[in-house]
Amino acid sequence: MSTTINYTKPALIGGAAMGVLSALPIVNMGNCCCLWVLGGGAIAAYLLQQDHPAPINLGDGALVGLLAGVFGAFVILVISIPLTLLLEPIQRQFITGLLERMDNVPPRLRDLAMNGGFTALRIVGQFMFWLVIGSAFSTLGGVIGAAIFQKKLPPGSTVIVDVPPVTP
Repeated sequence: MSTTINYTKPALIGGAAMGVLSALPIVNMGNCCCLWVLGGGAIAAYLLQQDHPAPINLGDGALVGLLAGVFGAFVILVISIPLTLLLEPIQRQFITGLLERMDNVPPRLRDLAMNGGFTALRIVGQFMFWLVIGSAFSTLGGVIGAAIFQKKLPPGSTVIVDVPPVTP
């Protein structure tokens, strides 16, 4: 008897948790030590283990954590676009106030900070950051989650694994 592991559902749920918590203002402060990102990977590993009768290994945890991180980056992107557009006038007013108090800011930098293109560039940069760094830390969370939540087999039991035949 062999079972295949379905990573999709755990990765989507773990990525959604990571993405929503990381994108929301104030709540995202919990990410100071990558708490939400590591947690998203660990949640994905936990759910993967719950759906699988045999113990998962660290590689399974790493893979589901990576997938959760990738999905989480897209969730952050989708949530951050409307939030950024909603909060942009407040941020622009804050930046304007700061720039007015600073005399030594070059005019080009001042124009860049006030330009709407800067907002789009910031969103793209944020997405790339979460895609790369977030996925790496979510992978680590998946490994930690697999180690913590791995099912223990009773003594004397065995797990049957399908191994493809080796052809010379």
